[in-house]
Amino acid sequence: MFDGPSSPCTQTFGLGLFQMPDAADMELLEAFFRDRGGPVFHEVSPIADASLVGLLTGRGYRPIELTSVMYLPLRGEDLPGCPDSAGREACPKVRVVAPREHDLWARVCAEGWSDHVQLGDVTDLMKVVASRENAVDFLVEIEGEPAAAGVLAIHDGVALLGGASTIPRFRRRGAQQALMDARLGYAVRAGCDLAMISAGPPGGGSERNALRQGFRTGYTRIKWQLASV
Repeated sequence: MFDGPSSPCTQTFGLGLFQMPDAADMELLEAFFRDRGGPVFHEVSPIADASLVGLLTGRGYRPIELTSVMYLPLRGEDLPGCPDSAGREACPKVRVVAPREHDLWARVCAEGWSDHVQLGDVTDLMKVVASRENAVDFLVEIEGEPAAAGVLAIHDGVALLGGASTIPRFRRRGAQQALMDARLGYAVRAGCDLAMISAGPPGGGSERNALRQGFRTGYTRIKWQLASV
């Protein structure tokens, strides 16, 4: 898939799962990305053909990222609600953004990731994500200010939760949990029976939040990058 040179979606998916690629296949894949001015990435599942690792290292690839792919069967009656009891702060307000607010949503996402140097300025990229037909964009407000953002994509009854970030000054105030609850509730109402989220690095805050929600780890995948020549 090519989604622009800086998009995290520009990569292969499922490499080696159903058929082991040979050298000619790899040359075609690499040319596909290079001809479009993009880097060459493959995100590889641990259930792919075991000989794929040797093929990748032999061609100059190196592992750069680990991500836990997690899943949750959706049953509406089992979803936890937002805590709002005595002695606890009320949950942040979460809402679906209006079409005219896509630029605001993208800016909040980018500011939430601003302390991750490797991501750089992703405002323009998130504007593209926000405007996609299958994307439902959520915004969290704390004290009347935009504080966090996330996206939900639905396909064939599967709800994919992604893109969640919180502006640094609003962290540790329940924004991520509120986003999780709101998106899962929306997915249940839309008729989804399975939710998926990718969390990294393994053992980090995103994975812990998902585990508390009831998500289970399906597998941990490795992202490989071809060294520049």
